[in-house]
This record gives sequence, C-alpha cells and structure tokens, in this order.
Amino acid sequence: MTSGLFARHRHGDADAEPGLVDFAVNVRGGPPEFICDALAGRIGDLAHYPSISDQEKAITAVATAHDRSRDEVLLLAGAAEGFELLPRLAPTHAALIQPSFTEPELALRSAGVPISDVVLPPPWELAPDAVPDSADLVVLGNPTNPTSVLHPVSAVDGLRKPGRLVVVDEAFADITLDVSTGAGEPASIAGTRADDVIVIRSVTKTFGLAGLRAGYLLAAPDIIAQLAVGRRPWPLGTLALTALTECLGPAGRRHARVQAEVVATERAEMVAQLTAAGIEVCAAPSASFVLTAMPNALEIKERLRDKGFAVRSAANFVGLDDRHIRLAVRDPQTTRSLITAIDEVREELGT
Repeated sequence: MTSGLFARHRHGDADAEPGLVDFAVNVRGGPPEFICDALAGRIGDLAHYPSISDQEKAITAVATAHDRSRDEVLLLAGAAEGFELLPRLAPTHAALIQPSFTEPELALRSAGVPISDVVLPPPWELAPDAVPDSADLVVLGNPTNPTSVLHPVSAVDGLRKPGRLVVVDEAFADITLDVSTGAGEPASIAGTRADDVIVIRSVTKTFGLAGLRAGYLLAAPDIIAQLAVGRRPWPLGTLALTALTECLGPAGRRHARVQAEVVATERAEMVAQLTAAGIEVCAAPSASFVLTAMPNALEIKERLRDKGFAVRSAANFVGLDDRHIRLAVRDPQTTRSLITAIDEVREELGT
C-alpha cells in the first residue's frame, strides 16, 4: 500500500491544515441554514438513543427521492461504510475500475477478497470488455473520484452480466448536470431497480457535512437483507438520521440542484483559468473537482502549502502518478489566487 503521499488510505483532509485555503477536500463549504436549524433542533434529544421513528423517516425520505421501495434502502454511517459491508456478499473476485476512490480496495483487501485493477487509460472512458469475465463484483465511481469523469448509463449497463454484482459509487452524483439539457443527475442509476446493481451515495459532500457521517445504499431487498445481517445496533446517530431526512427532502433536493448549477459555473471558470495558465486539465470534469497534471507536481504542492494553499496529490490513486493534482472547485477569485501562487512556484522552480 506504500506510504506517505502514495499510501492508499491517505485522503485530502490530511492536506487541509487549518489556515490554508482548501483546494484539497471536495466538500462544499458549510451546511446550509435549514440543515443547521434541523440539527440544532435535535441537540436536546441526544440523551436518548436514536429512535425507530427517526430511522423510518430517513428511510422514507431516501426511498421517495429515488422512487424506490423502503426495503431497497440501507442507511449508512457515511458512504465508506457501504464498501465495508460488501464482503458480506461473499464475492470471489472483485474488479475495481481505476483510477478511483481508494476505500473499496482497502475494505475488500482487508476481507481477503481477490482484486483485479481495471486501469483505464486517459481520458478514462469506461471499457466494460476490459473487466475479467471471472469478476463477480465490479466497483466504479460515477462521477469518478479523482478524474471527475462521468460515465454514461449505457456504459455502466455494459458491466452487467449473469452472476455479477455492479456497485456504483454515486457520492458526487447529486452535483452533476447534463451539459446539453441542464437536467440533474444525468448518469445516475439510483432510481433503477435491478437485482444485480448496488448504488452507494453520500450527503456529506454537497451539504458540507463531512464531519457527520451520513449516506445510504440502494439495492434489491435480498441484497439489503444480506448486508444488514449482524450489523451493530444504532448504526447511525440521531443527527445523521435527521440530516438524511432533510437532505433527501424537498428543501434538500432544491439545495442540491442550486449547488450543481453553482459548481458547473465555477468549474467552467476554473478550467478556463487553468487552461489559460498552461496547466493541463486531464479530462472534461463533471463533478466538484478537476484533475490536473503538471511537472514537479509534488514540489509544487509543498511550495503551495508554504504560500497558504492546500491541494491534493493524486499520486496514491491506481493508474495515476506524482504528476497529478486534484483541485476542488472553488469560486473564480479564490481559483485566481491559487493560479497566481502556482505561477510564482513554477517561476521559482524554473519550469
């Protein structure tokens, strides 16, 4: 698993030190006011164990948002918990579409599940035929972290075959828009009922709730039942259940739509600024982050820290290397200040 910047378990929060301008973590600011109000209103209930009523409300909110039945929903203490539960399905061979989020690999390897890395070449278009026929579990991100590539539904559907489960990490799906029509979540399959597809989602990114672990999993009822067996009591706390109910409710869905539009505008400006500065944008981005490549990226990263900026090296992702840096989408003025700092560093390095 290597170490330091190359360690699989390293995430962007390790770079986002207090006082630095944060381009390392893909979380959108702080929680909106209506979420803060809902959470504050439950502080007085924290002396009590999480209630069945709160759990049922959260399940209903998720099911309604995705037009699923309640028995197709499993609430999670963060999307990462969903990957930790996958070994309960007893896969014999997992294929991971790479580069991608590292937690599925860590969870499956720790359970002794044999893994094949299916490394896609830039610009990382999904190639279903590259997956070994023997893989009975396939995991991919959509949009993918850290490439920000959004795979079309048809390509994801191409991964399906008899005897195989397809797991789609949609942690950033609620912030995607169709570039032609403006429709929200154009490649999401969260509303698709299928016995062989599992969708894992999070509310912590778009709603600024990374410190409150909350997510959910959507799958056929029998899969939900297998994943839930032996789970600890009260897997989610009262505040996490409240957050899920609010984020998946009408106000939450409106907020996600607004954030998707803001991200699309800010991302387009970021790409324009990066390109104008001669910084390579590796693929057309669809999420709240942009993957870049530049010479001396690790040295640039360290010098940016000295100038007050945190950026995320992507060197620890399978299929990427020490040239790659992932940047969270920020407003144009903040992006401009980062690029000015990058220009200064490159001048210092003579690159």
